[in-house]
Amino acid sequence: MIRVFKEKIEHIAIWSKDIERLKDFYIKYFRAKANDGYHNKTKGFRSYFLSFDDGSRLEIMNMDGILEIEKSDSQYLGYSHLAMNVGTKDDVIELTERIRCDGYEVVGEPRTTGDGYFESVILDPDGNRIEITC
Repeated sequence: MIRVFKEKIEHIAIWSKDIERLKDFYIKYFRAKANDGYHNKTKGFRSYFLSFDDGSRLEIMNMDGILEIEKSDSQYLGYSHLAMNVGTKDDVIELTERIRCDGYEVVGEPRTTGDGYFESVILDPDGNRIEITC
């Protein structure tokens, strides 16, 4: 008999130079709830788990010696974006404008995509793409 597993993505993790700034961004705009954080002084590693109302989680991490890549408007293989569902078209538009007014970059204006989503695309403080969708 083949055993069937119940799969789900447990969490997504991203590296950051400034996990405090990134934590505050996701709390402010996406109502994330942060744990108390973890610090391994021996490895120079720090992290927070950010939890969202639907049970999904994002781990933001920092460690001495992590290599940086130069950010640009180009897309790269690998991680592409997070998609955050905020409810309605009006919510997408309102949150996009709030984020823009607070000085963050909007790289895709609110629109209906070819695959049927209504979304905008913004960059978080580290330049990671976030689709704000409904």
